[in-house]
Parts: sequence; C-alpha cells; structure tokens
Amino acid sequence: MSTAKRAILAVLATVIIAALALIYPWLVRREAWSGATWQQPWFLLGLILVPIVWYWGIFPQDARKPRLRVGTVSPLLTGPRGIRSYLRDLPGVLRAVSVALLILAMGRPVSVLRDQRSDDKGIDIVVALDLSGSMRAVLDAKPEDLPGSPRLAKNKRLTRLDVAKLVLQDFIGRRRTDRIGVIVFGKAAYVLSPPTMDYPLLSQLVSKMTLNVIDGSGTAIGDALGTASARLRRSDALSKVIILITDGDSNAGSISPEYAAQLAAGLGAKIHTIQIGSADEVDVEDGVDLFGQPRYARHRFPVNPELLREIAQKTGGEAYVATDAKALSASMHDVLDKLEKTRFEASIASYEDLFPLLLLPGVVLVALDALLRAWLLRRFP
Repeated sequence: MSTAKRAILAVLATVIIAALALIYPWLVRREAWSGATWQQPWFLLGLILVPIVWYWGIFPQDARKPRLRVGTVSPLLTGPRGIRSYLRDLPGVLRAVSVALLILAMGRPVSVLRDQRSDDKGIDIVVALDLSGSMRAVLDAKPEDLPGSPRLAKNKRLTRLDVAKLVLQDFIGRRRTDRIGVIVFGKAAYVLSPPTMDYPLLSQLVSKMTLNVIDGSGTAIGDALGTASARLRRSDALSKVIILITDGDSNAGSISPEYAAQLAAGLGAKIHTIQIGSADEVDVEDGVDLFGQPRYARHRFPVNPELLREIAQKTGGEAYVATDAKALSASMHDVLDKLEKTRFEASIASYEDLFPLLLLPGVVLVALDALLRAWLLRRFP
C-alpha cells in the first residue's frame, strides 16, 4: 500500500472514530454544549500534541518493530494479505482520538443549567446575650429538650449560659438569608460580631464564650441595647430586630434601658426580650468538694420582668419568659415567626460538569487500543 493511500485511510478512520466517540456526549446533553464554558482552558493547549501522537502512532510504527531476515519474501508478496493488514494503523488512530478526548475533559467544560431570579427573605438581627455572674446559675435540661439532643456527661448540670449558647448556636444554624450579630454584656457591653452571614464563624465565636471574658459583676441592659442599636444604624434592611437574652435586672451601665429602647424604636428596630429563669432560688456552683465533684449553693437573683415588657412594648416587640431549655428554644424561634421579612432579589445559577461525558469515550478508546494491540493486531516477532 502506498504511503499516500495509507495516509488517506488513516485520516478517514480518524474522522469516523472521532465522530463516533462524540455521538455519546452529544446525545446525552445536546442542549448543554451550545453554552458550555471551559473552567481550565490552559489544558486545551495540550491539543497541539494530538497530531504528533497521531503521526507517531501510525507511520513510524514499522521502523520501530524488530525484524527477522529471511532469504527471500517474494512468495509472501503475492499471497493474500488479509483484513488485518488494512487495520494496522487503527490502534494509532484510537490513541490519538482518546488523547484528544482526555485533554478536552481536563479542560473541564461546564454548562449553566438555569439562571433565574428568586426572592429570598432576610432580616438584620442583633442578639444581646447576658454574661453577668447570674448566668452561672444552674438550668437543668434533659438532652431531648436541647437542640440536637447532645450527649451530656454523667451528672453534668448545665448553667443558664450553657443552655443559652446551645440554643443560640442552633438559632444561627437555622438561618439562611439573615444577617446576625452578637453583643455580650455584663458590667459593660461589647461587640462579639457585627451582623454577618458567616454563620460557621459566628457559631464558633458563640461556643467559646465564657463568664470570665468580661466583667460580670453587673448587668448593663441599657448599654447592650444601645450598642445593638448602633450596629443596626447603617442597616438597609426593612426589618431590624434586637433579641435581648438576660436573667437579671439592669444595675450598671451609662445608658438607661428606657432610653436605649427609644433609640432602637427610632431606627425602626423591634426589641424582643427573653428572660431566663425567675426570682426563685436556684443552684449555683460554688467550688468542688474533697472528691473533686462540684458543690452547689442556693442563691436568689433579682429579675425585672416589668422592665423587659416595657422595653418590648415600646418597640413593638414581644416579651418572653423561659424557665427551661425547651421554652428558651421556643422563644427564640417564635421571635422570627412574628417578623415581617425583607425581600432580597438574588440570581441563582446551577452548573453541570460535562467532562465525564468526554472522559468515558476517551477511556473506552484507550482500552480498545490496548486490546487490539494485544489480540487482533499483535505483531510477530
């Protein structure tokens, strides 16, 4: 067979095999390829190597094979050649097409399945959490009453702060389009986090809160509400809310709770108050005994439910009293159910990777190449 005729047959075989290999991805996701984009376009430069692989797998093959010298081959030249002599270039063609498909797959084509506008709902929320000394009072809770039903150590008694942290973390984890900030307060108020949608970071910050990080000798409710109002001052949300979680009466700070409530009302923010516990005597951890077990003493902490109701009423909010973990969790979620929500228009796009559709025929051609070389088109010697 002349070299020209051999080259024409090899090119024709390449076109046919490439077309057959592309039938599968075209039939499976026909409409997706028209708008496909390449996520790793630099890999496509590898297509430059495909003609080299094609040529190297066809024409130099005969020169690289070992030869057996015989006296004369004239009888062989006139004998039947068989179909395998015409298929000897097929493995090289298969290899070149498979390399091209694998390079295209590495370019990672993707298709936008849909791009639509949707209305999400969100609000700006600032939670003011009491870290005064009274939050170390025991608030016994059954695991099934706590969010996620966590496992508790044997004889472990949770404090009011422990339960509040669990409930607040669950509250944060349930949000999707709300910006949430956290203020902590004792004798003074501090910003733990401004309103953010980084829920994992916010939850981590809440989990690390302890009573000894700030001065807990007082309860500055007015300062906490004033600081929360300041964080909402630049908010562009139509719905703004402050959730005050405390177990005591206001007895510290430079801003009165009543004035702080007026500031919040001026911003259009609603204050929802949640009182943890009551004025009854409660157990408070008071050191450990000789065996290292916690020792408890009975204490009574003052509360002012009238003040909390007044603060909520001034801003159009609700006042809650939570004497256990279940009531605290229910109060937190009931707050959001009562809120008017702000609509945010968002674009939602869904993407589909198309590279598996190229990878599959590429791998099949590699396997077919190896099979033909080892079986049907095996050469001797």
